[in-house]
Amino acid sequence: MKIALDAMGGDRSPSIEVEGAILASREHNVEIILVGDEKLLKGEIDRRGASALPISIHHASQRIEMHESPVAVLRKKKNASIIVATNLVREGKASAVVSAGHTGATMAAALFELGPIKGVERPAIATIFPTLEGIAIMLDVGANVDCKPKHLFQFAIMGHAYAVKVLHKENPRIGLLSIGGEDTKGNVLTKETFKYLRESTLNFIGNVEGREVYAGNADVIVCDGFIGNVALKISEGVAETIGKLLAREIEKSIFGKIGYMLLKPAFRSFKKKVDYAEYGGAPLLGINGVCIICHGRSSPKAIKNAIAMAIELTELQTIHYLQKDIAELMGFYKGDTN
Repeated sequence: MKIALDAMGGDRSPSIEVEGAILASREHNVEIILVGDEKLLKGEIDRRGASALPISIHHASQRIEMHESPVAVLRKKKNASIIVATNLVREGKASAVVSAGHTGATMAAALFELGPIKGVERPAIATIFPTLEGIAIMLDVGANVDCKPKHLFQFAIMGHAYAVKVLHKENPRIGLLSIGGEDTKGNVLTKETFKYLRESTLNFIGNVEGREVYAGNADVIVCDGFIGNVALKISEGVAETIGKLLAREIEKSIFGKIGYMLLKPAFRSFKKKVDYAEYGGAPLLGINGVCIICHGRSSPKAIKNAIAMAIELTELQTIHYLQKDIAELMGFYKGDTN
């Protein structure tokens, strides 16, 4: 198995990507193809004394900046690292692609080069997060700002398949993110989606309010990409703020420092649960290939874990199960097909 890693996408590329690739190669014994500026990448590998590892370089002369339009990039930057890396998957030279670069460009490259799964109109970014009952996933968290009920219905199906195959949930509970638990609450989108989810064979538990997301009542939470991305960013901000506030309180007195030493194992466990680096990245579900999207400021650890996720999804043949569930369950949707 080979994993193509866009080595020029992250905020601190390519050093972070190279270090993450080295960690992943050593831990998972997998071959990694670094895609990007060959001279820069070779220098990073040599500097770390990792030339003996199964890490190869595939040259790509261009990189995508965060301000660039994804559509324009596809037309003008054919040799951009994310496009070249995705092409390797399309050509069968790599099993999956991982990128910490421009999310829109990564999604556009995946759609254009790999294509969507039959029956899926909008791929969705699914993020894994901790709850009081274990872990759950939310989708979409940024791929689609404007959605129709059928899109959210497709997200629910893909989330169900992912939860069963990857998270090992036997009968995952599907929740629809809304402003109230009653089926009359929400906007037109959530109300219409509610109807189709209720009529389907999915284990739909109804609406889930924002305050219930981390309670663990739902294994899969469905929403449009605008709401999902806001929820994700707020959650990241809250986790970081709590960490900083705790650090300030601990530093205020000797008793705080003593208390910290006594509770250090608990704090370490808490940090591990809320740290995005532990999960690595978010899979882009609904395309004919494995694509993992990472945070722009990912650490080497996050890159390593994203590669591990790519390996797992490939080995579990996740795409096959997504295709199967979409084909079987989309028949329940009888709404607007336009």
